[in-house]
Amino acid sequence: MAGSPSRVIPGFSLTLGYSLFYLSALVLIPLAALVLKTTEMSFAQFWAVTTDPIVLASYQLTFTASFLAALINGVFGLIVAWALVRYQFPGGRFFDALIDFPFALPTAVAGLTYASLYLKDGWIGGLGPRLVTGVNGLAGLLGLGAPLEPTALDWLTFPFTGGTTGIVLVLVFVGLPFVVRTVQPVLIEWDPEYETAARSLGAGRFTIFRRVIFPELFPAWISGFALAFARGIGEYGSVIFIASNIPGKSQIAPLQIVTKLDDFQYAAAAAIGVVLLSISLLILLAINGVEQYARRHERAA
Repeated sequence: MAGSPSRVIPGFSLTLGYSLFYLSALVLIPLAALVLKTTEMSFAQFWAVTTDPIVLASYQLTFTASFLAALINGVFGLIVAWALVRYQFPGGRFFDALIDFPFALPTAVAGLTYASLYLKDGWIGGLGPRLVTGVNGLAGLLGLGAPLEPTALDWLTFPFTGGTTGIVLVLVFVGLPFVVRTVQPVLIEWDPEYETAARSLGAGRFTIFRRVIFPELFPAWISGFALAFARGIGEYGSVIFIASNIPGKSQIAPLQIVTKLDDFQYAAAAAIGVVLLSISLLILLAINGVEQYARRHERAA
């Protein structure tokens, strides 16, 4: 029809059909296969596998560490995005490009790097024992004996050894880009005149950020938080290198799935995966609900 806008992408039927096919092939069919795999078990077997104390402990560790890492990324990711957008400094473009590094770096490499740094025998984690050895060796050469006890500098030992803190550390690394990259476009499009107007009315810095800036950033911020949280739940490669992987204490849920697969317990692995998937979906739906509410409140305002 004359005067109608030209369409770069083909018509609705073709694009919708391709979208549904793409979504089904990559998401819906694999998820359905995961659920169907659990039908090989009775409900009693399913319940026994998914409520095993070791498996429950892995769920708790996975979701707790993922939430803490996403929360840390929510705070510091916002600060990093603010600094990259609002300030010009030497190396700014380099640091901006460096934010995407966790996307390109294999997670196993990240795990190996953090383990070599922060475990007890790592460069940073083993700083205390190495200093004791060096001081005592130097004192021995000078004929002064051993002035330090082997445990004298244990307080210098990095506390991120094998437990929840170490897992949170690597999850912060892999999840940081999600918060930064979702908040950055909003900050770029933000008009500073709103801040100037609020300042002219006598508002302080904290009030301006809390009442003027953050409400605009909140939908994007909560989206980045959700993405970082979801990435943490499914993270495996980087975590297994820094966690001590003690059953019931420092084993994450994905490791439980891999362990079941190694033992050829495919239905049991699928059962753990279904529970993990269900809890993740519920949490993400809740976060998305908060995001939608914030957007509606923003439009109404």
